[in-house]
Amino acid sequence: MYRETNTRSIAKGVSWRVVATTTTIIIVYFFFGRLDLAIAAGMIETVLKVGLYWAHERAWFKVHWGRKKIEPFNLWFTGLPLSGKTTIADKVYTELEKLDIPLERIDSKDIRDLIPGIGYTRDDRNRHMHRIGNLIRTLQRNSISTVASFVSPYKESRKAIREMVDNNVIVYVKTSVETCKERDYKGKYAKAIAGELQNFPGVNDVYEEPQHAEIVIDTETMSADEAADLIVKYIKKHHVK
Repeated sequence: MYRETNTRSIAKGVSWRVVATTTTIIIVYFFFGRLDLAIAAGMIETVLKVGLYWAHERAWFKVHWGRKKIEPFNLWFTGLPLSGKTTIADKVYTELEKLDIPLERIDSKDIRDLIPGIGYTRDDRNRHMHRIGNLIRTLQRNSISTVASFVSPYKESRKAIREMVDNNVIVYVKTSVETCKERDYKGKYAKAIAGELQNFPGVNDVYEEPQHAEIVIDTETMSADEAADLIVKYIKKHHVK
């Protein structure tokens, strides 16, 4: 989260005093008709009240009453390859950034680029999910929320993520294999069908549908923008009030 620095408090005090001092000078001059007296009164008031404003701001900073901490959350997007997870997650991240909360975007491709050679067997994927869980947990300890998108095809790895992190929200991007094949601009499904790619969820490996997802998005009936709007409203209602 953010804190008010001394420099910012002083800058706010000075900007306010410019307005307030000008008003004081005008009022004194209006009643007494003396510009020298009006300017002197304005200067004395400025020096005194800038200091008082700073002290007032710092005192309120130490008072916790009326402030509510936003507990970090994790939005976990799961679904078949090419289901639309990344597209929707990117849109959600862009909208949540506008709320001015500490937030990070984590996508499977970016992580695999950083840690090459992870592997795609069930054991490889489950170990990888534990790494991601530890990363998210570390970010949450620093009050940073996350928007993460991973195929995460196995129920045990998604369960591990839920147990490892706080305020986990599973978003199941539900799409049929046939629709994913139609969107396959990378040709991955074709390679998997041809046997060139192994352990590919939806073709030669399983994708175990989440049974307890907080949000289910059917991309065959809902656009990416509509899905993003629905998810952002959920976060605003349950986690950012």
